[in-house]
Amino acid sequence: MLPLYLDNAATSFPKPASVCDAVDRWMRTGFGAHGRTAGSASDSSQRIVEQTRVRVADLLGISSPDRVAFTFNCTDSLNLVLRGFLRPGHRVITTTLEHNSVLRPLRQLQQEMELDVAYVDFDPSSGEIDVDDLRTALRHKESHLVVMTHASNVLGTVQPIATASREAHEAGALILLDAAQTAGHQPLKMQELNVDFLATAGHKGMLGPTGTGILAVRSELESRLRPARCGGTGTQSERPDQPDTMPELFESGNMNMPGLCGLHAATAWLQERGITEIARQITSQTTELRNELRTIPEIDCYPADLRQDTSGIVSFNVRGTDCREVATILDQAFGIVCRAGLHCAPLVHQTLGTLAAGGTVRLSPGPFTTAEDIRQTVEAVRQIAAAF
Repeated sequence: MLPLYLDNAATSFPKPASVCDAVDRWMRTGFGAHGRTAGSASDSSQRIVEQTRVRVADLLGISSPDRVAFTFNCTDSLNLVLRGFLRPGHRVITTTLEHNSVLRPLRQLQQEMELDVAYVDFDPSSGEIDVDDLRTALRHKESHLVVMTHASNVLGTVQPIATASREAHEAGALILLDAAQTAGHQPLKMQELNVDFLATAGHKGMLGPTGTGILAVRSELESRLRPARCGGTGTQSERPDQPDTMPELFESGNMNMPGLCGLHAATAWLQERGITEIARQITSQTTELRNELRTIPEIDCYPADLRQDTSGIVSFNVRGTDCREVATILDQAFGIVCRAGLHCAPLVHQTLGTLAAGGTVRLSPGPFTTAEDIRQTVEAVRQIAAAF
């Protein structure tokens, strides 16, 4: 019997059956390396990869499929831009909502080069960035890049990215969007948000296997990125340098064909089901979950003054109890899988004041979560809170 799974913010589960079948089929009958093997095997892998690019571009509102490069995960995509774009003396503006996939690369780059990093804080009561604060930071000093999460992986709050993009561009900066918590979960159009770089995972809301990531680059901006990895691409092999065109600039070495076969199937499933419908379901279940938990006197939900629908995340604590103990009880006594801790976002908890509790318990429904799952989870938390 499968557990009651509420950790879709970490990775989606279960996957659509078609995704599992596609991975299994490739592992059993697929052969040949993408762009390298002659004949029908290469044609098959080429078709799968290019169809997946087309579907990703359609689902995420990317201008053209050739603007999509496949990576290993969202962290990889973010690093490719941060390491490829930033130079000594550059100034970066980011936020205290960010994941360590942004914070740690910036920290490392600060140690390697003269890099100025400014942090815009969020309102702990609402979980939102104030665009006025971003505007002030942009006007304070010449800035080159703004790096923002689309939705917090702790709070689920969706940030005003279109407005942030406008402010960044007016100040002469580019913007890199971490869409790990929205791609596949919420309607997302890169062109409408007007971001320059979009990074996301293939295994979360996009429902593909782990080891798959997506990086989209606005037209002509690849010329401003140094390749962070170089090697064989199966094309332009006569060149001594890495190809400077998309997507080959970022796709060195053999591609993860089992993973991309799974993502190929996942994108077809998403197109058929519809991201708008998925978002409606997840928003409804998340709202119910949060509202029910708030009726329990011993529970603190974050943020306290939520003003919007979230991307499908509920963070809470049982007052006076370490969040990891609560998660362990949910798992061992009730068969509910969730996550507890800092969620790789320490600055969020520093602002929330939840470091002493070890962070928060995070519940994140997905496309296969049922109304009964929500009911059982609320009842389990109610029993745990009463016991403490």
